[in-house]
Amino acid sequence: MRSIRRTVLIAAAVAGAAAVATGVSAARKRDVPPPALDGELCFDQGTRAATADDFGHLVGTSPDVVLLPGSTADVAATICWAAKRGRTFAAQGQRHSVWGRSSAPNGVVADMSTQRLVGRARGDRIVVGAGATWSEVLAATLPQGKTPTVLTDYLGLSVGGTLAVGGVGGTTWRHGVQSDNVLSMVVVTGAGRTITCSAEHHPDLFDAVRAGLGQVAVITEATLALVEAPQQVRRFVLSYPDLATMLRDERLLVRDGRFDAVQGAIPAAPSGGVAFQVDVAKFFTGSPPDDGVLLAGLSDDPAGRKPSTIPYPDYLDRLAGLESALRANGQWFHPHPWITTFIGDSRVEYVVDDELGRIDPAHDLGALGQIVLSPIRTGAITSPLLRTPAEELCFAFNLVRVPTTADRGNADRLVESNRAVYERVRRNGGTLYPVSAFPMSPEDWRRHFGPAFDRLREAKRTFDPDHVLTPGYEIFEDGPRRIVEGVPRRRLSRR
Repeated sequence: MRSIRRTVLIAAAVAGAAAVATGVSAARKRDVPPPALDGELCFDQGTRAATADDFGHLVGTSPDVVLLPGSTADVAATICWAAKRGRTFAAQGQRHSVWGRSSAPNGVVADMSTQRLVGRARGDRIVVGAGATWSEVLAATLPQGKTPTVLTDYLGLSVGGTLAVGGVGGTTWRHGVQSDNVLSMVVVTGAGRTITCSAEHHPDLFDAVRAGLGQVAVITEATLALVEAPQQVRRFVLSYPDLATMLRDERLLVRDGRFDAVQGAIPAAPSGGVAFQVDVAKFFTGSPPDDGVLLAGLSDDPAGRKPSTIPYPDYLDRLAGLESALRANGQWFHPHPWITTFIGDSRVEYVVDDELGRIDPAHDLGALGQIVLSPIRTGAITSPLLRTPAEELCFAFNLVRVPTTADRGNADRLVESNRAVYERVRRNGGTLYPVSAFPMSPEDWRRHFGPAFDRLREAKRTFDPDHVLTPGYEIFEDGPRRIVEGVPRRRLSRR
């Protein structure tokens, strides 16, 4: 009995000493002085609160500190400082995440909008800061007669933010995603190393950063590929009687390549139900294209065609009017429980028809919402971490929900619906475009990445061994090694 009691007392003393040592160690980590910077670290509540929310308005977590970097060196020094303090680090551009995934609970968030320097277009490329928006890039390239190959529909997104997830646009069907069209990047790894990577130099890092969800490095600068910019766009919005006819024409248009941009949509119809539309665009300079050639053999309703010829910059900024309307009526600031996926051609009609039978368009999408249904040749996508179905042709299938109310109960209902939609898509061979509003577990992410998961995990071990970077995705089971463990991201309060 004495022997047992003595063992317990010794164990308790050892545990107590360890706890004291751990507390001292944690305190020392917290007391690590901040580095000297070109920019600044902000500890005030107002700045921290501004980074806690995102475009989704669904999940919010406040960091301890906000970095306003003045240079790439600031990002490197602050990542090292965060690691020494046992904290995490996440970069934010325009905060257009919809599920709090660019957050760093009790860690450091970098507001990369301070890194928005845009160089001069030189030949087939331009160097830009990761915090620059695509509209700012265009402001520099269009006067030189150049344009990026692929642009997102909304130009207010940051370059670094879209390269980290992929970046899908109207020309993706032909040219891939934006991360397929970046030539090189300056990045800071989770170990604090600044590296310039490309397909030729550090290709393993290059492939882990493109569409790598910020898991191994923070992008601070990118060299983007440019092509000749057209002057005009001949655009048609085509109307269809049903889903099958719409899909048949989308397949035809991708196969023969007569248009430069092909995007399908299923908006809520004013009279109830939904409409089926394909938005197509032909870029040109000089003489306009022949409408008869462009529209030959299509099965749309000729009476419903909406043709227009507009300047190329106006076409690129075509969502500006919608944004203004949403801001004016307050819906821009409502929750955005969106879900974005890819479905293989062989199952797309079955899946979409099934989902249409499950939703009330006006209630589940909103009068200004829609279902995106756009064709993509999977061979055009080369970023290895962007997962698409194992078919030659797939479709972006996105529920762009624009609720007419800020009611949190309704938003939570739609988030739960997103999870169910994803499971049905996945069971039919589809994949996730990971900018969606619903939680994903480490097992979900392992299943999502499939054979590519081991590549990402090895890159994480190599370039971010202490799991400092971008904890909001919650991809890895071991998670971030930080002083404050188990801090959950919280749902934003009901409004």
